[in-house]
Amino acid sequence: MENKKISPNRQKKEQIIAGLSEKIEKAKSIVFTNYQGLTHKQLEDLKKALRALNAEIVVVKNTLLLRALQIPNSKFQISNLEGPTGALFIYEDVILPLKQLARSIKALGLPTIKFGILDNQALTSEQVLKLASLPPRDMLIAQVVGGLKSPIYGLHRVLNFNIQKLAMTISAIQQNKS
Repeated sequence: MENKKISPNRQKKEQIIAGLSEKIEKAKSIVFTNYQGLTHKQLEDLKKALRALNAEIVVVKNTLLLRALQIPNSKFQISNLEGPTGALFIYEDVILPLKQLARSIKALGLPTIKFGILDNQALTSEQVLKLASLPPRDMLIAQVVGGLKSPIYGLHRVLNFNIQKLAMTISAIQQNKS
């Protein structure tokens, strides 16, 4: 058999695709953006802020990104990307990185959101920004728990008030008799 030589360029591309496919498998959500117009410093600042939130934005050629997304066991499937693309991979809480992205968009007007994927559902840029306006997960959980506890606390106060009222009435009767 004859050994085929693989060019260094192809090896590099295969490594990039392998790295992207690992990120895709690890990600809970992916948001695709057009980063065109951001300066290098602005992009690096955004990357640094996202890294602190357990997310990362990766700028890569669309063809390589599409190949990584078309891997058979990939949980995300996309067939077309146009223009410069930055892929935001979110690994844990989805809301906090989206809030950071929304802050960047508000401050700089960039990057623009193409679309997103959350739980294998495609989201429009408007839906992604609407998600960014939600409170963080911990706060939502606290609101639900507070809502569940509220009727119990109300019942406790009503029952406690009736017992106090009875005790005060008995005490008043006792004072009148003495």
